[in-house]
Amino acid sequence: MTTQDDNMLGRARVADTPELEAYYRELATLEAGALWTVANKIEPWYPQPASVPVLWRYAELRPLVRKALDLVKADDAGRRVVMLVNPGRRDLSAAAGLLYTGLQIMGPGESMTAHRHQASALRFVHEGVGAWTIVDGEKLRVGPGDFAITPNGTWHEHGNEGTDEPVIWQDGLDIPLVNALDAGFYEVHPDLYQQARPVANESVLTYGGNLLPYGAENWTRPYSPLLAWPWEPTYQALRDLAKTTEGSPYDGVIMEYTNPVTGGSVMPTMSAHMQLLRPGQATKAHRHTGTVVYTAAKGHGVSVVAGQRLEWTKGDIFCVPSWAWHEHANLDQSDDACLFSFNDFPVMRSLGFYREEEKCD
Repeated sequence: MTTQDDNMLGRARVADTPELEAYYRELATLEAGALWTVANKIEPWYPQPASVPVLWRYAELRPLVRKALDLVKADDAGRRVVMLVNPGRRDLSAAAGLLYTGLQIMGPGESMTAHRHQASALRFVHEGVGAWTIVDGEKLRVGPGDFAITPNGTWHEHGNEGTDEPVIWQDGLDIPLVNALDAGFYEVHPDLYQQARPVANESVLTYGGNLLPYGAENWTRPYSPLLAWPWEPTYQALRDLAKTTEGSPYDGVIMEYTNPVTGGSVMPTMSAHMQLLRPGQATKAHRHTGTVVYTAAKGHGVSVVAGQRLEWTKGDIFCVPSWAWHEHANLDQSDDACLFSFNDFPVMRSLGFYREEEKCD
């Protein structure tokens, strides 16, 4: 590792004087400034995220999420969501880095109006039977553990066909990234609701069989034509993979949800994974650029993030800020544990920013 000393030659090390302070005031009158006064802060030796590790316990949040049903009408809220906010990113309404997440609840028989926006979105269902979303005319029925996407610019609306219980799912969006780039747009559907095509889950029926259908090469949009991934085949794929490989030393048996046409990430700005930790497994620590939001999909475990011990159980959500050391462990000695996660790795890789390293003992 190279020397990292802000007093060394090559770094900004100008000492203040009365003359310089007067000079800075002159520059400020013209909305200008001297780079050397901030250079070391805006070009740090390594990433200095404002985000901190946070664990949001589902058992604590769930009563407050359900409470919103009686307090706020869906039509008035647009989307009835309790957002999860990082103490270091309150100004951006971000869970960590430039990623947003929240828990959305829909009562029995409820439906939300259709809209579209610049931000890309994803859903991970926590509980309830009857959840659905319509994405550009395709109706997707989803249940607990299922993962679905709403790519940017697509019309979408949500609802609950159930008659007894509400549905709670987790939203993940790149809203803070879009806003940081001053690229946000939002539209309400001119008819308020879409007309769904007659076949539900058509993208799952078309692309969900690990075989490319005729004409797949004609798909040219920058996101996956497959819009939903059910829990059961996802979990089975992890169990099958665990029979053939040890997996990653940092993440256990991990698989990425992918665009079946390209093999790449499901959307240009966010990717998502599901990982399995064998009974009693503890991973090695590593760190990388890019932010990750995790959700415990199954089991009971602990993750150590930037030195903080975060013990999780099913439904809990936690974040790993960029360049934070982290490792995971399954605390159950007899059953596996699974973590769902989404991240901004596609952005990091597209810009040439992605870097990863293992922690040496």
